[in-house]
Amino acid sequence: MPTNLSIKNAPDHIVSRLRERARRHHRSLQGELLAIIENATREDQPSTAAEVLAEVRRLGLETPGEAASIVRADRDRH
Repeated sequence: MPTNLSIKNAPDHIVSRLRERARRHHRSLQGELLAIIENATREDQPSTAAEVLAEVRRLGLETPGEAASIVRADRDRH
């Protein structure tokens, strides 16, 4: 059975950014929030080699050093 969730006292600048993100994705604010929650709670699934290659190409990586620095930066963020 679906449950209603509520976020209270959300800062205006956060709400504004969420509304803009929802607009870019052609969703309502509620739809965007649900997509974010679904993504955050999805079980991590291993990437296929094709998905990894597509991401490398999307990022425009040319050397292993570039890839390592991106991985390091990502790890440092978490």
